[in-house]
Amino acid sequence: MNTKRILVVGSNGLLGQKLCEVIVRGGAYNLTISSVEDKPIRHVVGAQYLKCDITNKKDVKNLVNACKPDVIMNAAAMTNVDACETERELCWKINVEGVENLVEAAKKNETKLIHVSTDYIFDGKSGPYAEDDRPEPMSYYGKSKLAAENALRSSGIPFVIARTMVLYGFAPGVKPNFALWLIESLEKKKQVTIVDDQYGNPTLVDDLAYGLIQAFEMERTGIYNIAGRDIINRFEFALKLAKVFNLDASLISPIKTATLNQPAPRPLKSGLITLKAEVELGYKPSTAEQGLLILKTQLNRTLRMLADSAPVPAQNVAKPKR
Repeated sequence: MNTKRILVVGSNGLLGQKLCEVIVRGGAYNLTISSVEDKPIRHVVGAQYLKCDITNKKDVKNLVNACKPDVIMNAAAMTNVDACETERELCWKINVEGVENLVEAAKKNETKLIHVSTDYIFDGKSGPYAEDDRPEPMSYYGKSKLAAENALRSSGIPFVIARTMVLYGFAPGVKPNFALWLIESLEKKKQVTIVDDQYGNPTLVDDLAYGLIQAFEMERTGIYNIAGRDIINRFEFALKLAKVFNLDASLISPIKTATLNQPAPRPLKSGLITLKAEVELGYKPSTAEQGLLILKTQLNRTLRMLADSAPVPAQNVAKPKR
């Protein structure tokens, strides 16, 4: 039996690193990892790293030709919603043209493509949403992600589109997500305001990674919502986080989205129905509390490892008198 070959694109990001963890733990695959940086943020045992800019068609072609993957898992994207609104050309180049380049290379190599999308393809007026609900993006980010979905759906290649939202978790060297930013702010005793009118499923990145692997191993195709179990607002999630991490919840105050005057509009009544993934993939979403407890364990483990590897301070030894 031939060992399946997996290519993870965007391997230096939060989801990319977590995918690598899960794949290596399984131990049954030939793994190639790739990102736009010159080298990986962390060493992945048994994997080869190849630099690639997905917006460069030649780069992508050479990457896929080099490793001949059975599946490409695309974890690369421009996800800063406000930056996408103000830097539209860059957003389109990464989120749409990058995916089109992957699709073209996958088609030539008869490769499956697993791609991550978002609840932002919906307008957030009538959530939670199922996979077959009509998309109606409000933001440029949402429009770019829907365009990428359409490129996949019309490509003729086998694909999985995994829609997710409010992704949180820990991986070395990545930008702070909502949960990590909030933990750091509360630890520093900073007052924070959190919106209480944006509803959705906070999703532990580990859950999403396992869901993507399940879709590949079970040879599924199509669209799946892969998100957390609880549909709650951001303020409620913040209070749960404060409780799990034993931080001061009185530092957290609610605020309405409209008062923030952000460049990009936000879907308010959102959320993703995960029943299809639960039935067809055996996906088991964590509740918000379960996910935060897992995150707490991971952060504590990392702190212990850092403490164990810290150099022992030199002791002051009195010089002998002459």
